[in-house]
Amino acid sequence: MFDELIIAVYDKPLKSLLFPPEERIALVNETFKGYPKVRVIGYSGLTVKLCQEMDAQVVVRGLRVFSDFEFEFRMALANHRLAPDIESVALITDEEHTFLSSSTVREIAILGGDVSSMVPSHVEAALNRRVSHMSDQQKPANALRD
Repeated sequence: MFDELIIAVYDKPLKSLLFPPEERIALVNETFKGYPKVRVIGYSGLTVKLCQEMDAQVVVRGLRVFSDFEFEFRMALANHRLAPDIESVALITDEEHTFLSSSTVREIAILGGDVSSMVPSHVEAALNRRVSHMSDQQKPANALRD
């Protein structure tokens, strides 16, 4: 679909994360090694500003469930207002991945569940290492525990 795919890892998302940006970039790089047309970078600031700096014409986003559409639609409209020359493309996930989210995977890992069917093996290993070093006070409250 594209000549090159740049996977841009945002450094300060609004949600809490288990891994710092450098480690997340390393995990994504490991996932896509062997794909010469995929480049992984970190960034901060506006996504459309990064696109302009990288001379990218399209932002690709994923849709898992219907509720994602509303968020992505609003984001696409805002991005278009900021940078009318950059298009937004939303791709729908395979049915088997509709339930997956980073929050769900994190909660399952924190509760000692098996995430091997949800993430690559090197991500599973990193999650297990991180969770094993967390104290109970560091572990966030989990909806899956209730």
